[in-house]
Amino acid sequence: QIHLVESGGGLVQAGGSLRLSCAASGATFSGFVMAWFRQAPGKERDFVAGVRWSSGSTRYADSVAGRFTISRDNAKNTVFLQMNSLKPVDTAVYYCAARFYEGLEDSHWKYDWWGQGTQVTVSS
Repeated sequence: QIHLVESGGGLVQAGGSLRLSCAASGATFSGFVMAWFRQAPGKERDFVAGVRWSSGSTRYADSVAGRFTISRDNAKNTVFLQMNSLKPVDTAVYYCAARFYEGLEDSHWKYDWWGQGTQVTVSS
């Protein structure tokens, strides 16, 4: 049974930074893609960033490229999302997700396992 547990959300002022963590358990994650999605009230769940566990190659949404960085710690089975220069439009619930195949997909329906989400609120 794969479990994903997010942490690190909170309230931050515009221009500030937060680091989200996703602790993964229940599998050997080489061969997986791990990703972060976000969902604001009344909106679709949108792709933010993804990383191939085996190679570390990454993909970002245009809206966060250059501000956010996704990384993983193989020894701790943890994926991180470093968020800098935060804007009020980044306010959302952020979800960690996993899929077995190595395509860096940006569609949420292609991911099979999800965490419970962590709230990020950016004030102006």
